[in-house]
Amino acid sequence: MPREHRIFLVVVDDSPELNTALHFACLRARHTGGHVALLYVMEPVVGQQWLSIEHLIRAEKREQAEQVLQRLGGEALDWSGRIPALYIREGDRREELLRLIEEDQSISILVLGAGTGSEGPGPLVSHVAGRVAGRLRVPITIVPGALTDAQLALLA
Repeated sequence: MPREHRIFLVVVDDSPELNTALHFACLRARHTGGHVALLYVMEPVVGQQWLSIEHLIRAEKREQAEQVLQRLGGEALDWSGRIPALYIREGDRREELLRLIEEDQSISILVLGAGTGSEGPGPLVSHVAGRVAGRLRVPITIVPGALTDAQLALLA
């Protein structure tokens, strides 16, 4: 992929603000000629006595990740007009996110959705925007999770 294309990376989780972050990233990608990338991080399989059970659990998690990415990838295609890049990793979400950004030099912007609840913006937003922001090689866009599609369209 040529360097002039912006790649908007969105981290997939089960939060309600994921949809807002994804929609914003897709609209920005469409308006700037960029692409969207989706990162799904599977929790590691730990504490299994039997290797065969560990393999089965890992395969089930991988299948679930692929199904989620297929659904969200279809939405990203509809919203952005381009097929997104899809990444599946296993490990700690924060560590894998930072590792991917360092490994894939085509990623140019990280887009995160901020939670709207009283507990704050969410653990990933807090971690990335606070503890590691200065070490990242890409800017971070934090999208308020309560924005409507109409509001997103005006911003993108």
